[in-house]
Amino acid sequence: MIEEKIKARANGQCELCGSDENLSLYEVPSSPTSGVDSTILACSTCQSQLMGDSTPDTNHWRCLNDAIWSPVPAVQVVAWRMLNKLTGEPWAQDLLDMMYLDEPMQHWAAANQADESKAPTLDSNGVPLAAGDTVHLIKDLNVKGVSFTAKRGTAVRNIGLSDNPLHIEGRVNGTRIVIIAAYTKKA
Repeated sequence: MIEEKIKARANGQCELCGSDENLSLYEVPSSPTSGVDSTILACSTCQSQLMGDSTPDTNHWRCLNDAIWSPVPAVQVVAWRMLNKLTGEPWAQDLLDMMYLDEPMQHWAAANQADESKAPTLDSNGVPLAAGDTVHLIKDLNVKGVSFTAKRGTAVRNIGLSDNPLHIEGRVNGTRIVIIAAYTKKA
């Protein structure tokens, strides 16, 4: 019954690109509801790229020019998420700039996106760092605002992560400082 309603709403076409081949239902992840309002009809090409089974084909996604104006919130959310994956493309950024989502839809669209898109904080060897780790400095660092140099080999215990994945926070000589993660080595 849900499938029939969605197919009727979509006129038997992919709600993202308009294709009428290899269609199936795609439930939008992190939806606040379930059923018709959180499911779209999508072709196999769109679905494989949405689920990460294949790399996004930027030319295929130019179809989002029409999808962002869909009256179906689930279609708008999927379009917003895909455009955010393609922000290196000027046309995708232009579409994002034109697009409007009200506050509840914006929260739905951004749900679980921060975790996926945030780059990990890495030390000098490319090892991921986590809050609470201990690192050692691999070079002498002049600390701005105070009159000391953090010496190479100094252990920085119980580090904190910042919003910027290139930086960590930690205490050196009793002073909390921001340290460039690439100048550290995980202990």
